[in-house]
Amino acid sequence: MMNQLTRRHAIAIMAAAFASAPEAATAQSTADWDKVIAAAKQEGSVIVYSSYTSDTHQAIKQAFEKKYGIKVDILTGRGSEVTERIRTEQATGRYNGDVWHTAIATLETRYQEDPFVVPHGGLPHMANLKPDFARRATATYAPVFTLNYGILVNNRLVKEGDEPKGWLDLLDPKWQGKILSDDPRASGGGRVMFQMTIDKFGKDYQEKLATQKLVFNRDYQESFRRVARGEFPLYVPMHLSQFQQLKGLPVRLSIPKEGVTYGSYASSVLKNAPHPNAARLMADFYLSDEAQLIYAKSMHGIVVSKLSETLPPDIEAAANVKQLVDENFAEIDQMLALAKQIYK
Repeated sequence: MMNQLTRRHAIAIMAAAFASAPEAATAQSTADWDKVIAAAKQEGSVIVYSSYTSDTHQAIKQAFEKKYGIKVDILTGRGSEVTERIRTEQATGRYNGDVWHTAIATLETRYQEDPFVVPHGGLPHMANLKPDFARRATATYAPVFTLNYGILVNNRLVKEGDEPKGWLDLLDPKWQGKILSDDPRASGGGRVMFQMTIDKFGKDYQEKLATQKLVFNRDYQESFRRVARGEFPLYVPMHLSQFQQLKGLPVRLSIPKEGVTYGSYASSVLKNAPHPNAARLMADFYLSDEAQLIYAKSMHGIVVSKLSETLPPDIEAAANVKQLVDENFAEIDQMLALAKQIYK
């Protein structure tokens, strides 16, 4: 814990050097930004390493290429695979990646070892961050979206209005043996839900939930299909962003009234990036109106305060949904161990 607190303090000091006065930092970066854009165009390309697999990558790639004429290559994979690729490049001096697009939890835990990223030097669009995300941003990364989780409900097995309205409703005895869940004993949405509900409601919430005899499955897509087929009336936690894939199937979403559990993703400039200016430009573009609209329309949580386009009510609700608690990176390992104790 002390190492992490020291590390966070160091990051805060670095952030202060670049952004302790947000207005001044923004003005300075804006004044020099044309030079960054010109240099990025000279570099001609940018390579993004992402631990998030989503159709949003292609749309954002096309929007960036259209705006700047800079080629974008995106390599995606599991978080551990992408991290290992970056570690290997840094260790061997064979640098290919420019931008690291990954969960903030990964960036935070990586700082306990050798950091793979460098200060971004200030990004103009950071001025548009919502206050909650502005305080989470550091000198080395900027939040770009959240992956939010709710409850998936089978329409045929659960009458309209009878579904759980929130996380506490899952404790109702009528759901015993009827909840399919991502496994909280491994990394993923189940782990996030486990930790955040404990942070919000206390350990006894998960101890009570364990008596509901949850059935675990680590394959998201299979879980969605099982609920759609009627094998289970409920699945938790459900990616709001993946619900659009289920259109036409007999399922609906319940967004918990207490707030969603979620994971924040961020962009960073990799150390020794071959295209450092294009990397900064790409990191900033994730916060642009163009990119944030792409995230919003695919039911991700957005991190900026306002958009130029008015969104449909359901999309607006998902894009700016209430969050259950702040993310807590210091206790991930302890929470995984606790989940293994509660769910033996």
